[in-house]
Amino acid sequence: MAGQAESVKDVFERHMPERLKNKPDVVAKIAAVYQFNISGPTGGQWSVDCTKPGGAVAAGTDAAAKCTVACTDADFLNIVNGKLNAQMAFMAGKLKIQGDMGLAMKLQQILS
Repeated sequence: MAGQAESVKDVFERHMPERLKNKPDVVAKIAAVYQFNISGPTGGQWSVDCTKPGGAVAAGTDAAAKCTVACTDADFLNIVNGKLNAQMAFMAGKLKIQGDMGLAMKLQQILS
């Protein structure tokens, strides 16, 4: 990743689109929609659509999401910036996944 993400908004507006663009093969293999529900003062809701060529990131919710990821803004930033292991966060209850767990496992390929 080119530098650390400074905010959750930074992740979805700058880092995530860049990663999707740089990994078209991963996006094509995933071919599903993710929903991110990030709580906290700098949180929000975003969808990451890997069904579109090159992927797409949008603010808000997407009813087509097959996997929903929920956590606090601080924990999400720590996961994205490599300071918190996503699997450990899940086991500790800091990261909640709903829907397709197989897709949740593939998400690490985009986040890292």
